[in-house]
Amino acid sequence: MSFKQNLMGMGTPGGQAGAIIGGANVGLTATGTTQSDALALSATNSQFTTVASGTGAIVPSYMQPGDYCRVFNNGANALLVYPTSGAAINNGATNAGFSVAANKSAQFFMLSPTLFGVTLSA
Repeated sequence: MSFKQNLMGMGTPGGQAGAIIGGANVGLTATGTTQSDALALSATNSQFTTVASGTGAIVPSYMQPGDYCRVFNNGANALLVYPTSGAAINNGATNAGFSVAANKSAQFFMLSPTLFGVTLSA
């Protein structure tokens, strides 16, 4: 049974359960080499299969403090993940990309409009 089905079994409407769990996009291709032209993510869970050197993605623009998104890099190169405009990831510079190594995943948490935290896979 899926998480969505569990929520629905507890009385949560299907649409609301889907919004709580978040969607997934798979087979993505990283684009751009800066925050302004990186691939804009649109789901809570994103899996990349094609990552050219220096390319990346930007966390979903709709994120609010307390929200998170997960990125799975199954590409051949490190994936740069950018925060929303004006924000930083961990102790990085404002608007700088965070590198997720090939065959690794990361979960990005919006702590405030200007700060994201990240948890990396082993």
